Amino acid sequence: MKMSSEFLDNLVKMGLLKAEVPDQTEFDGLLRSGTNRLKDARNEANSPEGRFDLAYNAAHALALAALRWHGYRPDRQRFVVFQALTHTLKLPAEQWRVLDKAHRIRNLAEYEGMFEINEQLLTEILKIAGIMRGKVASLGPVRE
Repeated sequence: MKMSSEFLDNLVKMGLLKAEVPDQTEFDGLLRSGTNRLKDARNEANSPEGRFDLAYNAAHALALAALRWHGYRPDRQRFVVFQALTHTLKLPAEQWRVLDKAHRIRNLAEYEGMFEINEQLLTEILKIAGIMRGKVASLGPVRE
C-alpha cells in the first residue's frame, strides 16, 4: 500500500517534512497512543477541555503514525501531519480541515489561554479520529 506522493515529496523540498525510514516500534507506539487517547476522549466523565485535548492528540498521533508509515516525519510544524492525511490515509479534505481547525483552537488554548470548545467540533474530531484509527491499523507492518 506504499504510495509515492509528489505532494509529500514537495513538502520535503519545502522543509516541512523529512524523508526518514519508518520504524515499526515507533509506528506501534503512535498507534497505541492514538488508540488509548481516543478511548479516554470518549469518556464523558472527563471535562470537555480534557476530552478535546485527548481527541486532538489522538488524531495527531494517528496522523503522525500514518506519515511515519509512509517514510516521512514533520520537520518543524505539527499541523503538516493533518494536511498530509489526503495522501497518507486518503482522508477527504473536509475531514482533515476539521483537524486543522482543532489545531488552531489547540494553539489558542496552549499559547494564548483562549479555550472555547463546542460539542459539535468535539464530536467531529472523535468521529474522524475513529476513522483514522481504523485506517492506520489497516496499513499493516512498515516496510523498511
